[in-house]
Amino acid sequence: MPTYRYTVRDKAGKTVDGALEGDSKEAVSGRLRQMGYVIVSLEEGGGLLAQLSAVKFGTGIKVKDITIFARQFSTMINAGLSLTKCLAILGQQTESDGLRTVIAQVGRDVESGQSLSESMGRHNKVFPPIFVNMVRAGETGGVLDEVLSRVADHFEREQLLKGKIKSAMTYPVAMGALVLTILIAMMVFVVPVFQGMFASMGGQLPLPTQILVNISAGARSWPGLAVVVGIFGFNFLFRWWKGTDAGLFMWDGIKLRAPLFGSIVRKIALAKFTRTFGTLVSAGVPILSALEIVGATSGNEVVSRAVKKVRSAIKEGETIAKPLAESPVFPSMLVQMIAVGEETGALDAMLNKIADFYDEEVAAAVDGLTSVIEPVMMAVMGLLVGGIVIALYMPMFEVITLVK
Repeated sequence: MPTYRYTVRDKAGKTVDGALEGDSKEAVSGRLRQMGYVIVSLEEGGGLLAQLSAVKFGTGIKVKDITIFARQFSTMINAGLSLTKCLAILGQQTESDGLRTVIAQVGRDVESGQSLSESMGRHNKVFPPIFVNMVRAGETGGVLDEVLSRVADHFEREQLLKGKIKSAMTYPVAMGALVLTILIAMMVFVVPVFQGMFASMGGQLPLPTQILVNISAGARSWPGLAVVVGIFGFNFLFRWWKGTDAGLFMWDGIKLRAPLFGSIVRKIALAKFTRTFGTLVSAGVPILSALEIVGATSGNEVVSRAVKKVRSAIKEGETIAKPLAESPVFPSMLVQMIAVGEETGALDAMLNKIADFYDEEVAAAVDGLTSVIEPVMMAVMGLLVGGIVIALYMPMFEVITLVK
């Protein structure tokens, strides 16, 4: 999805610069006008240099901070406090300096007459589209406290799923780092010591030992530096390629089809799709608007394009289930349950049930994968370290044999 750099003026006449992703220039222009901006300039950021100039290193505001903010905001509104009073209190008690600054700006915008959703929409790096659109629906329906509570629930469930995945993968990642550290230490510090001993012994080294010595020598000279530079260069080019539309689509497709990990990636994408869609529908966001947000925040370009096709079909009068069934991304079980939800008028409840199901599937799949990876990594570590030790001692075994 291309990125568009814009310069706009807000209702107070202040100039604001930023960037937005969108399907087209017209789509981004429409979103900016919905936020209440007057567009001064809007250009697509193309090319490698433009992408590099647009790189940002985050806001420093964690999802946890946004979740706490939404939960406390909901409680205060339910208690009868005004929006400006709520924002003033929340700005004082939040632990995030970045969020405190944003809340203060939102409070000033609300005091000047802007709606809460409009003022939040100006900070799209802090408040994601699902947050802004649900707040807009809550303002329209007069149920802002309920909507903010649902936003907090949504983020808490997403963080819970991410926490399970992170916890399950901590041990394999730590083991991989340990193996790599041991190998580097042996090549840089241990093998050179043995290499000096081998030189003093003379004679022809066994093939495994000679290969190990050559690798160690290469790692400590310019070939090793060239490999390191090559790795960094490849990483840079890969990230640039993945930042293009075609590259991202191809890479996300590879992830969905990858052995072992592909099914987990698919289940995570489907869990996020159903959870976000269900949360938006339950908050009263129109189906087409909800699908637009879901497609933009799916986290997988293959799923995102499939959702766009579904949205286009619904515009032409189709049901949700029919175009979903035509896409290979969505399994039949999901399609059938959504069809039942449409027929019974309980689409939001059905989507949330599907999301719960996929959350459990992801947790079980990650646990199963971890139970397989752990012994495999232990075996690989033993083979590598054991192979190096044997290769180092092979010349000594030959010397002992000759002495006998």
